[in-house]
Amino acid sequence: MTISEHSGIATAQIHAGYEPQAPFRTVAVPLYQSAAYEFPDYESARRMFALKETGFTYSRTGNPTVAVLERRVAALEGGVAALATATGQSAVAVALLALVRGGQHLVASSRLYGGTVDLLTDTFADFGIEVTFADPDDVGAWAAAVRPETRAFFTETIGNPLGHLHDLPALAGLARGVGVPLVVDNTLATPVLCRPLELGADIVVHSATKFLGGHGTSLAGVVVDGGRFDFSAYPDKWPQLTRPKQRYGGDTLWERHGHGAYLALARSKYLHDLGPSLSPFNAAQILQGLETLDIRVARHAENTRDVVRFLAAHPAVAAVHHPSVPGHPQAQLAARDFPRGTGSVLSFDLAADPADVGAFIDRLTLFKLVANVGDTRSLVAHPAAMTHCRLSPQQRADAGIRDTTIRLSIGLESAADLIADLNQALAPQHSAVPDPSAHLQKASR
Repeated sequence: MTISEHSGIATAQIHAGYEPQAPFRTVAVPLYQSAAYEFPDYESARRMFALKETGFTYSRTGNPTVAVLERRVAALEGGVAALATATGQSAVAVALLALVRGGQHLVASSRLYGGTVDLLTDTFADFGIEVTFADPDDVGAWAAAVRPETRAFFTETIGNPLGHLHDLPALAGLARGVGVPLVVDNTLATPVLCRPLELGADIVVHSATKFLGGHGTSLAGVVVDGGRFDFSAYPDKWPQLTRPKQRYGGDTLWERHGHGAYLALARSKYLHDLGPSLSPFNAAQILQGLETLDIRVARHAENTRDVVRFLAAHPAVAAVHHPSVPGHPQAQLAARDFPRGTGSVLSFDLAADPADVGAFIDRLTLFKLVANVGDTRSLVAHPAAMTHCRLSPQQRADAGIRDTTIRLSIGLESAADLIADLNQALAPQHSAVPDPSAHLQKASR
């Protein structure tokens, strides 16, 4: 049986991208812990370095274990190919740098993860790249932000930390109309809950550190190309792909690779020159995590439903931010584009003074104070002081983040234990504390 993007998620996450090879035919993907590879002969070495023949030359740009991860995630997302990187942050950087250069511009969601905002507002500014942030709910604002030098749109499927959903078909339609690719961070949804390429996106990025790996052990990132955006239709916008380059022997990447040109550039220039390479060991760790992805996502979702119900009913909680909350303004969008759920990262606002946030977090015992999401363990963070601390007060306000906002990543523990932990930590905030066991009995009906 051929495993492809048409296979079921459960099949692809275990089998895609790998066939056991002689002499040992190992069922598990081998860990090729090697920096370099012996060439069969001089001519092969010459052609590989000239990018005229495929093969592994040095693990900075490719490794057999890493290649399996790339093929597997591409199959899960329905893309034509993928490029793995050392971290999710480097995946975003490489994905965008292959599109946008100094003096050019991109439009991005105003509700992005704080580390991504740091990259776009600080480091990209050093490179001479301008970024306009637009409300993801207002497609008109994105249209108004487009300039002649705009080269990409960037957004997320599910926002971090408030679980805000992004209307990908609407943004994709606008992107096609102005002739730029839509790049989507699918970290919090994973291909189990959403496949952005099917909703019109052109390129997908992941912090594989999170749910794809799932166990909080290894950093990794992945860029997936849908292979549909026709860069040759706009040759003046992307000369790095459509014009002859000395680096490629006077050839154009588009003539050599066609719709594979984008990832060829990302690998041969940005991964090669900047070096954010994924280690084979970390790739093997992510591959192992991927094998249980859909099972874990389902358990995350089940626990999240119980936690959201508990928090929404608690008098010490001012608001819960997750699309599953009854009456949520994005309920219709969730039903249309996320029929399997909207993830297990959520936030809530304490009905308390900001000075009480630290004491609440320190009372938690099961929830670990960690700058991560997507772990088997349940995690807590304070965005204003941690992940989004370098945003201005106005940027945090625009993203809906208050000083009393708490982010949770719901893990795989018993829901009853998680609720009991939250209950005892919230108790000093309000005298009328609901009985968590009563909530569970009600939630189970």
